[in-house]
Amino acid sequence: MTAPAVDALPPAMLRRLAAFLYEGVLLFGVVFFAGYLFSVSTSQHHALQGRHTLGAFLFVVIGIYFVWFWSRSGQTLALKTWHLRVVTLDGQPVGQWRALLRSLLAWLWLLPALVSAWAMEIHSGGALSAIVLGGMVAYAMLAKLHPQQLLLHEALSGTRVVNQFPTPR
Repeated sequence: MTAPAVDALPPAMLRRLAAFLYEGVLLFGVVFFAGYLFSVSTSQHHALQGRHTLGAFLFVVIGIYFVWFWSRSGQTLALKTWHLRVVTLDGQPVGQWRALLRSLLAWLWLLPALVSAWAMEIHSGGALSAIVLGGMVAYAMLAKLHPQQLLLHEALSGTRVVNQFPTPR
């Protein structure tokens, strides 16, 4: 497998956000299955029983999911579907440590909005959803300020998303 060209135009932000949305649908299944395994293995009988431990467990599971796929092939199922690949800034495959750093820094999508909602003591579902969605849109728009249209977590982790179209037969 050859490394994709690094001088190619970055994928359109709308396409990347579509892959992001599809990734969320797939992660729902991963989180559902991991949560089920957690509740069975810990004999959890109530949703609030061990919820912080469950949250930490799911955080680790999601991290393993992304680190595994990004360091193996550079593509999760969602990225394969949208013909995208995660590579280093010079177009090389992403190693495990860089994938782990990218996975941790990717929480910047949500963290500022969640901290803002917490600071403003907003707990209702609609208002919280609006703040998170607005924060994610603002985060995506910041990429327009970067010369290569990198998102903040990509610039900080030394990775980028590139087009990976199949070769014609």
